[in-house]
Amino acid sequence: MVGVIDYGAGNLKSVTNALKYLSLDSIIVSDKKDFDRCSHIILPGVGAFSDAMASLNASGLREKIEEFVKSGKHILGICLGMQMFFEKSYEDGEYEGLGFMKGDVTKFDIDLKVPHIGWNEAVLTKESALFRGIDDRNFYFVHSYYVNAENKDILARTEYGIEFTSAVEYGNIHATQFHPEKSGESGLRILKNFGGLE
Repeated sequence: MVGVIDYGAGNLKSVTNALKYLSLDSIIVSDKKDFDRCSHIILPGVGAFSDAMASLNASGLREKIEEFVKSGKHILGICLGMQMFFEKSYEDGEYEGLGFMKGDVTKFDIDLKVPHIGWNEAVLTKESALFRGIDDRNFYFVHSYYVNAENKDILARTEYGIEFTSAVEYGNIHATQFHPEKSGESGLRILKNFGGLE
């Protein structure tokens, strides 16, 4: 059972529709007791980092996410969800993240249009079951901020004015800056691979 966390800042419908298409059983997780039903969790996200973290903290979902990660079960962060896995963000101030991995989130300072919107290639830096069977690694991005991650956690990098981290992996923690649920067959394969992780 894949739980998709609803904290008021996620693209829930696109994610749950993709999981349904893949015949992966899923539920919307909006209450702490919902975690007990889940073997996998997805933390999606669009919007502001500070608002998203405030919502997780106020709802009590943050503690349940932390417990879930400590249990060794697999979690996938998408876009803002990925950024929240890190220590802090400098989006409109300085705000604390979940701190699952070392690093911070900062805004693009480049001569290209920001936000970075559209299809771009994720170049793998190491092998991962998350990308198994995917030859076309072009995915759909929508973001103005990116993660400064430690090299050991970086799974893929992408070029947009600069080289930035587009996917990370640390044990049972996985995340993509791009939106797999909006990235056609390749993105669907990532969700399918995630759902199959044991």
